[in-house]
Amino acid sequence: MSRIPVLRSSFHGLKVEIAYNNAIAKTRPRIVFCTFRSPYRGRNTIKKHEIIPQNTDLPPALPKKKKKPYPVPLKKIQQAARADKKLAEMGIEKPLEPPKNGLLAQDLIPVAYQVLDSWKVLIKGLAQLMHVVPVHACSECSEIHVGLIGHDIQDCRGTTSGARRSHHLWIKASINDVLIPIESYHMFDPFGRRIKHETRFNYDRIPAVVELCIQAGVELQEYPSRRRTEPIRMIGRKVVEMGGIVEEPPLCGSLGAELDTHSASGRFPPPPKEEVPAVARETLFAYERVKWGVRKLMRKYTVKACGYCSEVHVGPWGHNAKLCGEFKHQWRDGKHGWQDATVDEVFPPNYVWHVEDPTGPALTSGLKRFYGKAPAVVEVCVQAGASVPEKYKPMMRLDIVVPEDEEARLIA
Repeated sequence: MSRIPVLRSSFHGLKVEIAYNNAIAKTRPRIVFCTFRSPYRGRNTIKKHEIIPQNTDLPPALPKKKKKPYPVPLKKIQQAARADKKLAEMGIEKPLEPPKNGLLAQDLIPVAYQVLDSWKVLIKGLAQLMHVVPVHACSECSEIHVGLIGHDIQDCRGTTSGARRSHHLWIKASINDVLIPIESYHMFDPFGRRIKHETRFNYDRIPAVVELCIQAGVELQEYPSRRRTEPIRMIGRKVVEMGGIVEEPPLCGSLGAELDTHSASGRFPPPPKEEVPAVARETLFAYERVKWGVRKLMRKYTVKACGYCSEVHVGPWGHNAKLCGEFKHQWRDGKHGWQDATVDEVFPPNYVWHVEDPTGPALTSGLKRFYGKAPAVVEVCVQAGASVPEKYKPMMRLDIVVPEDEEARLIA
């Protein structure tokens, strides 16, 4: 039997062959059509490596005269609300899983303790490194800079920036300038009475990361929390069974010094010179550990953030304190516009300019497009001797050679 080169075409898993066969040719002389199904090769299980771009830009700054975008699409929020309303009209309880029903998620308790331990290491290590690595802060705006001298980039937005042609007024920075303190009200019972504007002084404010760990199962003597044994029951948005109101016990004291950034630089002395790189690596690992743990906890535990200001509340619903002073706060009588929070709102990265040569000349506005940025904690640790993590290399633009001032205009 003689054959011609096979013509193959695939459709619906079928392949077609054309062959010469003098004995069984039917459609046309010496031609027969044969079809067969290709064998199933199975699902391709080879995972593609995550492609890291060469250079990336930071997310654009959100306008202050506009509400923040919702982390969850509005259409999904409306669909969930309609589903809850339909169940409520039928008198069916809303199905809730821990921790939405007030019980602890047992698999996240070890994660909460890891986050709290890493938070302590982060505060201690950053306070020690700031004795070694100089950090500057602008006295008129929120800009900070890590380096021997402050940069000359004209991007100050302070009240008197016009008289200074947008140049910064640099002073010595504190740990709160690098690690932005995002605080939240401590709630003994997150599902209990909501905080009113008149009762806001009855509640202490602690770091939001610490409050998230407490509600996730961490036991602190200074700040107790109610641990439920029976789940709450809800029909729609109404709580029909919550186990009664339990009076909050009196506070035993203030937050531990190792969990608070206040005056941390004075509590921790500078490390020995030979131990600085090790402290930098340990601090950078603790920073990544806290960020990883907060992201994992927020997948289950509800955290609310104001859509207009930086206020954050850890709990199933926000408080009623009228403290918002941002865009159109008069229309809301000072109330916050609560929506689901993101990780960067609870644990902000606080990006700063990356300085490739700390002993070199100051950064200038003319070469601004050649510079990269990095989170402030990462920049401090890198200048102290830690290696740059892979995921921060694109935004730091390590592969770009910064030209001289007179060469910048010749570059396309």
